[in-house]
Amino acid sequence: MVTAYLGLVKSICQIRPSAGTGIASHFPTRVDLFPLHRRCESAHLASVESYTAMLSSSSITSLRDVHTSLNFYVPVNHEEPYQYVFTPPEGIAHNNLDSEARPVVVLDVRGSESEYDLDKNGFQYVRWPSAHREFTDPETIKTKYYAEVEDLLKSVTSAKRVLLFDHTLRLSATAETLDNLGARGPVERVHVDQTYEAARARVHRHLPQDADRVLSSRVRIINVWRPIQNPVAHKPLAVCDWRTVGPDDLVSVRLIYPDREGSTFSVRHNPDMRFHYLSNQTPDEVTLIKCFDSAEDGTARLTPHSAFTDPGSPPEAPHRQSIEVRALVFDSL
Repeated sequence: MVTAYLGLVKSICQIRPSAGTGIASHFPTRVDLFPLHRRCESAHLASVESYTAMLSSSSITSLRDVHTSLNFYVPVNHEEPYQYVFTPPEGIAHNNLDSEARPVVVLDVRGSESEYDLDKNGFQYVRWPSAHREFTDPETIKTKYYAEVEDLLKSVTSAKRVLLFDHTLRLSATAETLDNLGARGPVERVHVDQTYEAARARVHRHLPQDADRVLSSRVRIINVWRPIQNPVAHKPLAVCDWRTVGPDDLVSVRLIYPDREGSTFSVRHNPDMRFHYLSNQTPDEVTLIKCFDSAEDGTARLTPHSAFTDPGSPPEAPHRQSIEVRALVFDSL
């Protein structure tokens, strides 16, 4: 019965109904197969294991544009935006940021992943299986997994030097919010990990002796994002095409640590923005997210991104787990 269902899925995926109205009218409308899945009793998935096996199957080719909402920056007052990473001084608010949910259609790239790349769009999808399945030991991550990521980045970007400077494991189903940065769940607000100024400062921080020299040539910061344990059903990752980001959409936010300051970009809503995701992304599939590029020749310099709610996610599917590694990528040694 399940085999018959998969055949039905595959055939239905070729159907492209007429487009609707609004934003979605500019793109092909695709069949939403998850409601069909829930209605097909003969293909009922009795466990997380069978669900994961189904999504991992190469015969699954469903394409699903998702009508959802994303959280965008709105100011609280006229002060410079700020965010304390840890507990703020007594009497000072944790941050002066707010957000509002705006409707968005997140477009599925499944089947056309090769059409997107870091320099044109600001993001790229790469099939790069990892030898590691258990991301529980920090030292193993830093010694063995970091080496895999370095090889990946050198292969994709032709970089001469790669310096991985941190990573984040997101294992919790609890979303990370502005008031709960320690939750380490999906981040459900549109943002960029570094501002241009913070990216240059990071080079000075990690390479104080070489900073001026390496900054005289091209430098990038790339976030290497990978699902772990199971394919993504809940809270997939949306990435925004750089070409649809306006100069006034990015809002620099002071990121205040006990011993230093950095800065990130929050993002204002812009109806021209186009967001994309890779449906049913597996642990063998990596999203490369450009956070900074020193090149100013029309190349994509960054991409806003956010986790989002997919209303069609099967409730029995496991919650999302992921690892992201951030790296400085140099064109010079």
